[in-house]
Amino acid sequence: MDSGCLRPIPACGEILMRKLQLHWQILIAFVLAIIIGFATRGISSSSPELAETLIQAYNFFGTLFINALKMLIVPLIFFSIGAGVANTGGKNFGRLGGKTLLYYICTSGLAALIGVLMVTIVQPGIVDGQPAREMLGLDRQELGASFQERIEGKSFGDLKDVFISMVPANVVKAAAEGQMLGLIFFSILLGFFSTKLDPQHSEFMLTFLESMFQLMMRITHFVMLFAPIGVLALVARVIAETGFDSFVPLAKFLVAVFGGLLLHLFVMMPLVLVFAARVNPLKHYAAMAPAMLTAFSTSSSAATLPMTMDCVENRAGVSNRVTSFVLPMGATVNMDGTALFEVVAVLFLVQAYGIPLDFVTMITVAILALVTSIGVAAVPSASLVAIVLILGNFGIPASAAALILAIDRLPDMTRTVNNIFGDSCGAVVIAKSEGEDIYGSGGASEAPA
Repeated sequence: MDSGCLRPIPACGEILMRKLQLHWQILIAFVLAIIIGFATRGISSSSPELAETLIQAYNFFGTLFINALKMLIVPLIFFSIGAGVANTGGKNFGRLGGKTLLYYICTSGLAALIGVLMVTIVQPGIVDGQPAREMLGLDRQELGASFQERIEGKSFGDLKDVFISMVPANVVKAAAEGQMLGLIFFSILLGFFSTKLDPQHSEFMLTFLESMFQLMMRITHFVMLFAPIGVLALVARVIAETGFDSFVPLAKFLVAVFGGLLLHLFVMMPLVLVFAARVNPLKHYAAMAPAMLTAFSTSSSAATLPMTMDCVENRAGVSNRVTSFVLPMGATVNMDGTALFEVVAVLFLVQAYGIPLDFVTMITVAILALVTSIGVAAVPSASLVAIVLILGNFGIPASAAALILAIDRLPDMTRTVNNIFGDSCGAVVIAKSEGEDIYGSGGASEAPA
């Protein structure tokens, strides 16, 4: 009788967890981490040995999660870019492809520079004139000599090393050492020239790259199922060691992120529409409103793509020829909001460690953010993977990104809106350059807002 009464309870709980979306699971884990962290902090005075044991346990599970993310980086980027370029780099990759890539590189680069500007203005990693590393539970000793060796004596002229690293002598060694630019460049070449082979070989390569990408996506989804546990463990450790102080720099970080995203969405993109396409930005906002709302609610450029294509083609009046090429390519390689977010996140952590941010360091981070935002565009929690990658490039512990994941949901929704709106602006700009009459008959000027 007792067992019969209890049997439905775990079944209902299991169904509830299956229906609970990942971001809600992470939010619940974040709240639990605060409670557990303060509880651990509370018992540290009466039982320091138990508190230390709990903190070590938090470290154990947090490190497992971070290591799983790092394990995915090389194959994920390799097959993501290879498959993406192969799928868009065939016969359409001529004049239209060149214009599209140039536009996406320019706008993502501008977004990254806006991120640099916001960090310079807000100084999120500085609280009361001091680095926030102790508030965030960051250990300066974890850096060792790695970061200092990588930036010591650098000047503007050394930025050329960033571009030289794009063509490594040994791509396998470069990937193993965390030099992702070389791997990304090689992946682009592999995807592009896979389309130039004889039909039977080209078909095999396209199938292989796409299959491996889908496989890595499955593995990534599996790893991300454990994100709530990783967040709980990593945040609980920080709270146990620092208390509530960590939320002060995080609040400044969110100010920098949202300030940059809103600046890009409502200032930079309208300027692009006005000067590059001679289009009224208000008409385009009205045309893209359904897609922007969908992007905000789903936090997925890929999931929003059908709505984005419908709005651009049927409400803005862009031809199917341009829409069907520019927008899928944008969903693969153009991530304005993601590039901006990565810049702010990485520079925030560098600043919090108490490391001076010179011009070379900031521009290097901006370039890496621009390239890696392309590399992980279609990946769940893409920004986290990219941030871990960039941190590793500078020798900063990947675990420093844990708190960013815990508060990432609202920034993720906002930067997805930036991503799809940037794609739509790209379609309008490219269509105008091809001589199309945007917002003519059947366009947004006659469509309901």
